[in-house]
Amino acid sequence: MRFTIALSAFIALSASTALASGFPVTVKSCDREVTFEEAPKRAISQDVNLTDMMLALDLTGSMAGISGISGWYKMDAEMKAKLGDLPEIAPQYPTKEVLLEADADLFFAGWNYGMKVGGEVTPETLEPFGIKVYELTESCIHIMKKDKSSMEDMYTDILNLGRIFGVSEKAEALVAGYRKQIAEATASVPEGTQPLKVFVYDSGEEKPFTAGRFGMPTALIEAAGGVNIMEDVETSWTEVGWEPVIERNPEVVVIVDYGEVTAEQKIAYMRDNPAFKDIPAVKNNRFVVLPYVEATPGPRNINAVKTLADAFQRSTQ
Repeated sequence: MRFTIALSAFIALSASTALASGFPVTVKSCDREVTFEEAPKRAISQDVNLTDMMLALDLTGSMAGISGISGWYKMDAEMKAKLGDLPEIAPQYPTKEVLLEADADLFFAGWNYGMKVGGEVTPETLEPFGIKVYELTESCIHIMKKDKSSMEDMYTDILNLGRIFGVSEKAEALVAGYRKQIAEATASVPEGTQPLKVFVYDSGEEKPFTAGRFGMPTALIEAAGGVNIMEDVETSWTEVGWEPVIERNPEVVVIVDYGEVTAEQKIAYMRDNPAFKDIPAVKNNRFVVLPYVEATPGPRNINAVKTLADAFQRSTQ
């Protein structure tokens, strides 16, 4: 009898503790619902921008490592200092075996950010091993329909990570601060004026790799008072031809800076190519450089909007 009472009390106490901590929690991840009975303790984040979200929430103590950064030369000194001794388990895309060896309990990744449709590492292939997956909202376009890219995509990920790791108050405070900074940065953008036409140049010479309707730069450019000339391309990041770039006459070119080819080399390629000489952005030397970590979803999107808004206003003066 005493054992029964004691057991009942223990179960009641355990349930009370779980409720007090906010668990279990269920979040929407693309077209799935994922339930967490407790906060992950050995998370792996893929790519520099997703890792930046984890750092913004001070989650290194709940991480087993990072992945997909050094292989594309994306690490900066600020991030390296914040990561401390956290190991990088793979320089680019991790295999299932590498995630298992790291004893991961969460893989924070995205489609084309560590996972490929039909690939070896997906939510379905990791589930049997007890590794949950939270997918980057921007990347969901590769497996489902979604709205055009917006700042809300990044805010959603921060808020969901807050719930997953039991730090919702911190996440909500961060997002409130981000919203305020964006409002302040764009307050001076003139209303009713024709938005500047902007081309995003990520990489490639024969064919440029750029951001379409569902890529984060579309949201950043729009927030800053411009329009992405490839907004009608129904994907996030993709190759296009140079012909439509020339035809659409961009007034500003945004260079995504990362990898072995420098931003200066990308700018020089456009300046020196006779095919681009009549493009207004090239004629007027209107190039804006954004580090990869600012051009992809993450906390540094706020600085990207500030940079773009300032550049756009100077371009119209």
